[in-house]
Amino acid sequence: MRGKYGFDPYLALIVAAAQFVIGRGASWGQQTFREPLDPYAYGLLLVGPLAILLHRRLPLTTTAAALAANDLFLIAGYAYGPSFISPAVLLFLLVTRGKRLIAWVMAGATLVSFLAYGWLMGNRDLLHSVWILTFIMLLMVLAELVRIVRERRAERERTAEEEARRQASEERLTMAQELHDVLAHNISLIHVQASTALHLIDANPEQARTALSTIKTASKEVLGEMRSVLNVLREGAPRAPTAGLDRLDELVERSGVEVTLERAGSRPLPSQVERAAYRIVQESLTNAARHAPGSDVAVRLEYGERELLITVSDTGGTDVPLLAGAGSGNGIPGMRERASALGGTLVAGPSGAGFKVEARLPLPEETT
Repeated sequence: MRGKYGFDPYLALIVAAAQFVIGRGASWGQQTFREPLDPYAYGLLLVGPLAILLHRRLPLTTTAAALAANDLFLIAGYAYGPSFISPAVLLFLLVTRGKRLIAWVMAGATLVSFLAYGWLMGNRDLLHSVWILTFIMLLMVLAELVRIVRERRAERERTAEEEARRQASEERLTMAQELHDVLAHNISLIHVQASTALHLIDANPEQARTALSTIKTASKEVLGEMRSVLNVLREGAPRAPTAGLDRLDELVERSGVEVTLERAGSRPLPSQVERAAYRIVQESLTNAARHAPGSDVAVRLEYGERELLITVSDTGGTDVPLLAGAGSGNGIPGMRERASALGGTLVAGPSGAGFKVEARLPLPEETT
């Protein structure tokens, strides 16, 4: 009901119509002891709707004007009833729009003016005064309740919006981390395989062809992952995890190192654990291919009741590392962050002549 420039035209129109209709009925019913409505009375009844129209811009002035018009209407001897609507609406609006101090001061002034008018007219009945006080208090309490409900609703909406923004930020961070891991792994793999192909293209064309085939597969996965992330950013659709432990065999085949994969047990895992486990293995194989080419790598997954134990160890490189000085240095911290985000732990460091990564990811209890 708010106008373009801060006006309330519809509410003002409704109140004006109500006051005129009720005023005609009240004047007819009280014609034996109150004055009939005339142009002056209708003019006073218009002050309240005009005050409502301008109330957002001038809350104090408009409320005072409506209360003054109400007093003049009663003093002139016109019918009881119609002039009370505008002041009640304006007091209600003051409270719900946050002008509580002004509203309660105006309510007190209204009470005093009504009681004073009653005493001047000879109506000194205590019950009449109590009725006026009760009506004003009920009006103000109702306005306060509406204000509280609105503020709580607005607070819930703000909280929901902040939570939505937080989740969106976390989702963007997750996508960035996923994309980083995929790019780091596959670009490293492409680089290693390309170097291998260039080295063997004359002496061993068949092995060079295998390396080029691995490059083709890795580049295709990179393009697929990037397309998936870009589609999420473009459409805002939920992102289905593209990495899971069911793809470990494929990961091992194109890792660029000799890998022995062992699984101890099996059970369904939450999607976030599946994704983290896959990325930890992927990053570990990337590090092995980058820093320990020619090594034998052992990957072991142990499915416990309360945790998934991931162990990736290598025997140490036998060839010259092709990418030893490359990379961002975020591999191990990134893996540790993934484990910590799930409440798990990750330890990585030298083990004999090679390197070992051990991650423990907590699991929910199995349901039967």
